[in-house]
Formats: sequence, C-alpha cells, structure tokens
Amino acid sequence: MQDLQRYGAWRGHVAQALERYRAWTQAAGLLDGALDQRLARALARLRDDRLTVAFVAEFSRGKSELINALFFADYGRRIVPSSPGRTTMCPTELAWDAALPPSIRLLPIETRAGRRATGDYRDDAGAWTVLPLDLDAPARMTEAFRQVSLTRRVPVAEAAAYGLYDPEDPDLAAAAGADGLVEIPCWRHALINFPHPLLQQGLVIVDTPGLNAIGTEPELTLNLIPNAHAVLFVLAAETGVTKSDIEVWRTHIRTHNNTQAGAGAQASRIVVLNKIDALWDELRSPVDNDAAIARQQQDVARLLGVQAAQVYPVSAQKALVGKIGGDMTLFEKSRIGLLEAALFGQLLPARQDILRRQLQDELAALAASQETLLGARGRDLVEQMEELQSLRGKNQGMIAHMMRRVEMDKKEFDASLFKLQGTRAVYTTLSTELYSLIGMDVVQRQADAVRDAMQAARFSTGTRAPVRDFFAQVRASLDGASAKIEEIRAMMDTMARRFSADHGLALSAPLPLSLERYRLEVDAIEAIYLKQFGTATLLMTSRATLLERFFDTIVSRIKHAFREANVDVEAWLQVLMSPLESRIRQHRDQLRQRQVSIQRVHDATGTLDQKIAAFDAARRDVDAARARLAELTGAVAGALRATLAETAPEPLFETS
Repeated sequence: MQDLQRYGAWRGHVAQALERYRAWTQAAGLLDGALDQRLARALARLRDDRLTVAFVAEFSRGKSELINALFFADYGRRIVPSSPGRTTMCPTELAWDAALPPSIRLLPIETRAGRRATGDYRDDAGAWTVLPLDLDAPARMTEAFRQVSLTRRVPVAEAAAYGLYDPEDPDLAAAAGADGLVEIPCWRHALINFPHPLLQQGLVIVDTPGLNAIGTEPELTLNLIPNAHAVLFVLAAETGVTKSDIEVWRTHIRTHNNTQAGAGAQASRIVVLNKIDALWDELRSPVDNDAAIARQQQDVARLLGVQAAQVYPVSAQKALVGKIGGDMTLFEKSRIGLLEAALFGQLLPARQDILRRQLQDELAALAASQETLLGARGRDLVEQMEELQSLRGKNQGMIAHMMRRVEMDKKEFDASLFKLQGTRAVYTTLSTELYSLIGMDVVQRQADAVRDAMQAARFSTGTRAPVRDFFAQVRASLDGASAKIEEIRAMMDTMARRFSADHGLALSAPLPLSLERYRLEVDAIEAIYLKQFGTATLLMTSRATLLERFFDTIVSRIKHAFREANVDVEAWLQVLMSPLESRIRQHRDQLRQRQVSIQRVHDATGTLDQKIAAFDAARRDVDAARARLAELTGAVAGALRATLAETAPEPLFETS
C-alpha cells in the first residue's frame, strides 16, 4: 500500500503549494473572482480525487476476502464480511466522507419500483436507511456490515415490479420456488462510510454482487464498473472460467473504454485467479504445484482472450492470514504481492499523470493572467512616473493642460463604460438562450418524448427509432449550446479588444469552454445502449422491462451528463466578465490616481520629487511581486513534477 500512501502524500504536497500560492496572490490583490474560483476548483480537484477499484465476480469466488487481504489486513481483522456462499447481495461502495459520521446507508429494494436510477437517490437523504457504525464495538460493527448480505422472499409479482423477475427469462424464471416466492436482496445499494486510512486518502472500493446482478442493476453496468479506475475480475482456481464469466467479461469489462479514468484505463482491467491454495497438494512437489497453477493461469488467459501475464494467481485467504499473523512465508506463497504491485503500479502513475496535466494547465492559465495584471500595474506606474518627471520645470499653465488631458481621458473611459452596460444586456440575453438549449428542462422534455414514443410502439423492436431520435436531439442540444458559447466568447473577445485598443489596456482573451467531453460521453452511452439493447434483448424482453432498464440506465446517465454540463456552463458564465471588469476597475483607479497626483503637483510643486520617488518605490514593489509570483509558481510546478518514487509516504497507521 506504500504507493497509495505516496500518491496521497503527493496530492497533499501539491495542495500545500497551491494554498501558499493562493494566500499570497490574494494578499497581493492579484486574485479576482474568476481566478479565485479557478484556484478553488483546482484545490477541490485535488481534495476530492478518488481512486475507484471495482471487484466483479460470481458468488463464492472469494471476492470479499480478496478485498480484506488487499486493503484491510493491516487493520488486524476482516472489515468486509466473508464467509462461504453469497456475502454481498447488493452493490456496495466503501469510502470515506469526513462530512458524514461512520455509517452504512442502505437503499431499500422497494425503490426499484419507481422510475429513478440509483444515482438519482444519492442526494436524497430521506430515501436511505442509515445504520451508525460503532467503531469501538467490533461485534456490532460486523453485524451492521452483514446487512449487505440480507435477502427476503417475496411473491413473483412483487419481484417482477422491481425488475428482478421475468417469466420469459429462463434463468430468472427458475428462481421461483414451489411456493411461488422469489428470493431478492433486501437492499438495492449500500454506501459504507468508514474512516479507514486508505479510504481517507481517497480510495473507493466497489464490491459487486454475483454476476446475475449485472443485468438487473443498471447502475453497475453504466456507472460503477465502466467508471472504475481499475476492475478486478475474480475467478476461482478450482472452477476456472464459466460461461457466465466469459459473457460478463466480454460485455461489461474488457470492452469498456473508461472515459473518466483516462489513459491507462484498459491496462487496469485485471483478472485474478483466486483460491490457488486449493491446488496446493502436499503429496506433490512445489514445482508440480506451481505447474498446475500455471496451467490453470494459461487456460483462463486463453478463454478470456488476454495475455497470461494479465492473470494473477493468488490465495486471498492465505494472504490475509499471513499478514495478520505475521507469517511472511505464507504471505509470499499467496502471491498477492505481485497483484498489489501490478494494481497500483498501473493505476497510480496513470492517475497522477492525468491530474498533473489538468493542474499544470490550470496553473499556466492562472500565472499568465496574474503576470499580465502585474505587468499592467508596472506599466501604469512607469507611465505615471514619466508623466510626473516631464513636469519638472514646467509652468502652472502646462500642468493645468495635463490635468485637462487626464480629465478628458477619464470622460472617454466613462463613456466606454456605458457601452459595456449595453454589452451586459446582450450577454444576459445570450446566456438565457444558452440555458434554453442545455437546461435540465430541455433534456426532461426529450426524455418524456422518448418515453411516450417507446410506449406507443407496438413491438419492442419499434423502440429503436425513438431512441435514435432521442440521441440525435441530445447531440443537437449540445451542438447548439456549443455554438452559443462560441458566440458569447466572441462577443467578449471583441469587447476586450476594443477596450485594449481605445485605452491601451492589457487584457487576456476570455476563458474558453468546451462541451466536447459531454458529446463524447453521449457517444459512449449510446454505444452501451447498442450493446445492452441488441436485437436478442429486444425480442426476448418485455416492453415494460425494456422501458425500465432504458430509463434507469441510458436516460439517467444522459441527465447526469447534462447536469454536469450545466454546472460547467454556470461557472463559466459567472467568471467570464470578471477579468475585463477587474482590469477596468484598475484602469479607472489609475486614472483617478493620475488626476490626484497632477493636482497635488499643481497645488504644491515641492511635492513633485516625493511623488516620483513614491512611484519608483511602487514600481520596485511590483518587480518584487513578480519575482515572488514566479517563485510560488515554480514551487507548485515542482510539486506537480515530483514522481511517486520521489515522494515520501505518510504512515497509514499510528505506532505506539
């Protein structure tokens, strides 16, 4: 786990450097609303960065034990319940949020009867059953953890209402007992808020139920599994690869492009061949045992279509026993160290590189804006100082003439401000038009329209055309919004250029905004739709079930993408005019200062040398500020460049 400690320490060092940068620039008056918001978002990106590792397996593959062995062995006991049979009946996320108390939040299975996806309930506190975790009472805490394994038997009609029973699906139909009851999970989703050191550093663990839940819980297929930074597909050495294993691997794991995790995501799809201790035969030599494991490893690789090096044979149970008991021989024999090295050796450097590039771009834009601001200050001071120096030996008439010229400049500038008010009115109109293209009410109308069209279709295959139209409308909304964003940006750029030309202001170009990532996300969602709702699915699945799955997955994710796009648009609009307004205020203050300075010289020529000296001192202060800005920028850049190997890890557990 040292690599994860180093990654957490690296994020901490970068955050400290950014905080020092922010504090100084704020004190130096270099941080307007736009720049401060960008800095705040960069710090939030560091603070909220998460590393999500998802575990996918059929039941009785030792998945929960593997989670304990990989992440919680240093805690001295099992954290995730692990026992023979099925121990995880609903998707479970283990993470830490300091704003919440240690607890387990459970989403009742009854919520599946509604039209909302799991993600829609995340911010609905009233929908969850909350159980506190008593960290000082391990027995009670373990009992609370067992909630994720609870089931109950319900009538077929109730199970069907939840989408957990379909008489046309032979696998689901066989689940009904002679009494007409079906076993279903008590809970739809579980969020465990647990203050384990690894979770406190941003690790998120997703524990999935058996593979049969992959098709019934859309949240897994569309969000949790595709967006995990690493997916561990767990098999058991004694069973090898089953038909359902191959289907899930090909459909939901191997073929997913991870847009959230970025580069290196495909390399973080790892196959784990667990329970190799079942192949340890004391009547055979260690060499023969290793050969048997290698044969099983080769067979798994061949069936899944991966390289043998991508399959990691381990014994999670022996690894856990070895770690807790201090038996390093047993731990080495479990081979889990190789899996740890591969998991974090691939995941963390790729994740660090993505975060580094994002923050380097932010820092470059921030430093450029602040350097422009300091440069403008320096030029203003030099101009004022030269203007005062030119007054040496001038008579009162010449000084009065210069006063009139400054007054004229000020009136011209004030007239330009009236034009800016007109620009503000156009800006407000264009902003309203932008929201009319991308607002949540727009996507809701599109969702309602596709629901009506799908319900009106006589056959399930007739739903294809409305869905095609839905995706076309979604893309048209994004394209229209992108065009409107460009129109707003061009208008602001024209205004900035006009002020620069008329008044000699140094103004940076308006901040760009691209919605391309959301268009790519729509493409990815449509690809998932085409994969999950193929001809066979349309022919074999009832229309009511299709509607439920489509809106639980596809439409829910589209809404989520639009919600995030709206957040980006709102933040962009809020800060778009800030650089221009900040520079205008500075120039107006400079004109007033010039007016006051010349007036004072006019009233008392003896103060001329004092004023020149004061401006010269202010200019030197600006030069010193530029040097300090470069120093702080360099410190942040240095922290970003540091590799994990160069970063000292912070201890996860206190020692006494």
